[in-house]
Amino acid sequence: MELTTMRAVDRLLGRVCRMRHARAHALLEELGLYRGQPPLMWTLAKEPGLSQTELSTRLHVTQATVSRMVQRMGKAGILETRADEGDQRVSRVFLTTEGLALHERAGEVGRQLGSECLQGFDEAEVAQLEALLERVHANLVTIEGEQRCEAPANVEAG
Repeated sequence: MELTTMRAVDRLLGRVCRMRHARAHALLEELGLYRGQPPLMWTLAKEPGLSQTELSTRLHVTQATVSRMVQRMGKAGILETRADEGDQRVSRVFLTTEGLALHERAGEVGRQLGSECLQGFDEAEVAQLEALLERVHANLVTIEGEQRCEAPANVEAG
């Protein structure tokens, strides 16, 4: 492949990622959320009562990052922590009733963002785009390894 073509594709992919990030930020801000918080909410909706260590592993972030998120989201009434029944040194994290409702609204934001990004695409084009992006992902996994390339699932989708 020509160097100019590779650069053009790289620039376009970077622009798309930045624009999608900015749009996700704007939509989530309307809910009072930061972009990194929905993945934590989706994880807890699927697996209530995880420890902060388990959350950091699932989200591929540091324990310090999870700790700050849990504190901030706890103050906002989205999460609560409870001592583990078997080991009082371990805190388990749960979504509150308000957090569960916000989780649903964040899922709606994810679906809206997906619709906006793929507006005007037919099903075949969406499938083709997905296949091409999967190939890009596979190339990066081959080079970097799965752990380094994996981000939390459903970062913007519910």
